[in-house]
Amino acid sequence: MARRCFYKALLASIFILSGFFASLNAANAEATISVFTGANFSPHSGVDYDFNNGNSGDVTVGWDGESFEPPPYYGVRATWWLEDTPQFGIAAEFTHAKVKADPLPAGFTTLEFTDGINFVTLNGLYRYDLGNGFTPYVGIGGGISVPHVEVDDGPGGAPETSEYQVTGFAAQAFIGIDYKFADDWSVFGEFKSTYGQVDADLEGGGSLETDIISNQIIIGLTYKFLD
Repeated sequence: MARRCFYKALLASIFILSGFFASLNAANAEATISVFTGANFSPHSGVDYDFNNGNSGDVTVGWDGESFEPPPYYGVRATWWLEDTPQFGIAAEFTHAKVKADPLPAGFTTLEFTDGINFVTLNGLYRYDLGNGFTPYVGIGGGISVPHVEVDDGPGGAPETSEYQVTGFAAQAFIGIDYKFADDWSVFGEFKSTYGQVDADLEGGGSLETDIISNQIIIGLTYKFLD
């Protein structure tokens, strides 16, 4: 598998977001931009690794989300609510989550994605306006996983890996409630669960594979910029 660096993820993000905002110009529909923060939690997962130097195997790893360590958990979402069916919307989203092995498994001196196991997704949403300022909503989406891969097997081992890569597919589902407190402003709370594939290339020709589930508790702020 060829090495895949962060600029490829950036190009993919630009492509998704460019198509999204081009669609905004095609119709006079409601559009919003949201920013959010919160906490992310990940259950244990299996890790298959091969440092291509005789150090290989598979282990079960516990993950610490480190949500409030810099850089903290955050995200941004741009949503277009359809003109003819305004209860339905599409959204382009970037989420910066992270995980760190805790405790470190034998054979590693570093195993983490603390500069981000980032997710770039395109989502579909459904909302129901209760008429009192509160609007519950649900959504599902899919896209790509873009972690900063930080892996090392110690002194005298394979070269340390520390780089952004596009490592596979991402999928997510979320449920939340939005509260409008001004004409163009609202706040929201949300629970989101994201699945991300990590099929990473290691320096020296090795590889590492795992699946990360990131469960996230979110609070955020939304601004309506087109109506």
